[in-house]
Amino acid sequence: MIRHTLALGLLTLSLAAQAQATLGANLIVNGGAESGVTGWTGFDGYSMFQSVDYGSNWVLPTQPGPVDRGLKMFTGLTAQAAGFQTLDLGALAGQALHYDLTGWLGGWAGQGDNALLYVSFLDTLGNEIGSASIGPVTPADRNNQTGLFYRSAAGDLPVGTASLMFSLSMERQGGGDNDGYADNLSFVVSSVPEGSTLFYTLAGLGLLGGVLARRRR
Repeated sequence: MIRHTLALGLLTLSLAAQAQATLGANLIVNGGAESGVTGWTGFDGYSMFQSVDYGSNWVLPTQPGPVDRGLKMFTGLTAQAAGFQTLDLGALAGQALHYDLTGWLGGWAGQGDNALLYVSFLDTLGNEIGSASIGPVTPADRNNQTGLFYRSAAGDLPVGTASLMFSLSMERQGGGDNDGYADNLSFVVSSVPEGSTLFYTLAGLGLLGGVLARRRR
């Protein structure tokens, strides 16, 4: 699998906003493959993934996948395929933000071909200060079914996050085609309610009980 190290090695590229950083909106451009590969940029030395129609050689409309799957989905080309897109958070940088990362990932029958969506949280210098990912979905996860299956991850953006980098990669482990599949990819940010960040920080440090005990006294 093409992991985030490849993406970080290409951060000499300028971070160009391909979507407007807006609360409550999907920040991944063309996460549903309906516009081909518009919004995604290929990695040097690796093939780009492709947008294909549901049916025939790929996932049938009747096989597992999103209900609102549209007409198209992403799949790989050669043994390893990958693309990325970047987003400057703009006015949202410096705010306490929660994220929800979701998508449908899968593969073909018992083959190990798979897809991974990786998000890098970057500071103002382009250094990764955190990450999130969904996938891969293994044949065992799919019960050897051809199709796409829902995956999600959620959390808070690290303090100091100024931009995001979304990397989608597919890996072929068997057969002639790269049957790593992806569709309906989404990354949404929302404001963290005031006080909740302190609550979870204290809880994680094991200090919340002491604070509450002092408040009761």
